[in-house]
Amino acid sequence: MGKIISQDELIQVAAREKRGGRRVVFTNGCFDLLHPGHVRCLAEARALGDVLVVAINSDRSVRGNKGPERPFVAEQDRAEVLAALASVDYVTIFDEPTPRELISRVLPSVLVKGADWAPDQVAGREEVEAAGGLVVSIALAPGYSTTKLFQRIRNAGASVSAAPGNSNNKP
Repeated sequence: MGKIISQDELIQVAAREKRGGRRVVFTNGCFDLLHPGHVRCLAEARALGDVLVVAINSDRSVRGNKGPERPFVAEQDRAEVLAALASVDYVTIFDEPTPRELISRVLPSVLVKGADWAPDQVAGREEVEAAGGLVVSIALAPGYSTTKLFQRIRNAGASVSAAPGNSNNKP
């Protein structure tokens, strides 16, 4: 078994880890265009326990949440990049708009979200707290945002194509 696992495998792994007295930390997101803000947040999340699980939105889920232009990177590629990080122990993909059901089945010791999420909007919060777990908000690294990166890329492309003498019609 590698680091990218199915939801059923994750549920089994989490149960085994918890039986062994290890603290399972769970976080989720799109993780489209991975940037230093993501890496720092994941390292902080990993420091809160023994095993870090990252659940990523499927491509379909990202489109539903972020719009038809997203994701920029396919789900398997996003999972592969996340799995390559030393702080990440397991990656799984979910297809729903939120991972609430998956969280209720994993019941991690710690559920982590970025501070841009209000506590009452964190999917799975009620389930984790009812099981005695913690919900932790991690401050975002200033200056990093996938949406803002995309806007900068789009603006740079627009200014290049609008430059005098630029022709996208090649013979």
